[in-house]
Amino acid sequence: MKNNDKTNVMRVLDSKKIDYKSHTYEPDATMSGEEIAAILGEDADHVFKTLVTQGKSGAYFVFVIPVAMELDLKKAARAAGEKSIAMIRQKDLLPLTGYVHGGCSPIGMKKQFPTFIHETAREMDRMFVSAGKVGFQVELAPDDLISVIRGTFSDII
Repeated sequence: MKNNDKTNVMRVLDSKKIDYKSHTYEPDATMSGEEIAAILGEDADHVFKTLVTQGKSGAYFVFVIPVAMELDLKKAARAAGEKSIAMIRQKDLLPLTGYVHGGCSPIGMKKQFPTFIHETAREMDRMFVSAGKVGFQVELAPDDLISVIRGTFSDII
């Protein structure tokens, strides 16, 4: 892959000397996370989506969970130390993170927010997250992701 074909996520991983493998697919606006996992030839439990939330305090939090699962807002609030948590509005995603819906990555956001990765990732050798652009994914070790984003494994689904 030429350097100008790389996403910001890939450049961040390169700068931190993190081993990763990039994957691309032809995106479709109606594509689900499970369909993306199938295109990648991976179990949906290994492909993760990035969700951005706001706590009752006004602070923002990021949660990374398997694409087929749903975030448990009560567990998420507990993990973040908040009274309650709600998903941010889709129109607020780009100005807040620098990413569009379907291309949001926990790596390389405009600002690093407290990030929680579902604890099942801890048992995996490799996991997939968005590479910061629709149609691009990166495959990396969960511990490497944790180190790059200074995240925490947590029971959030």
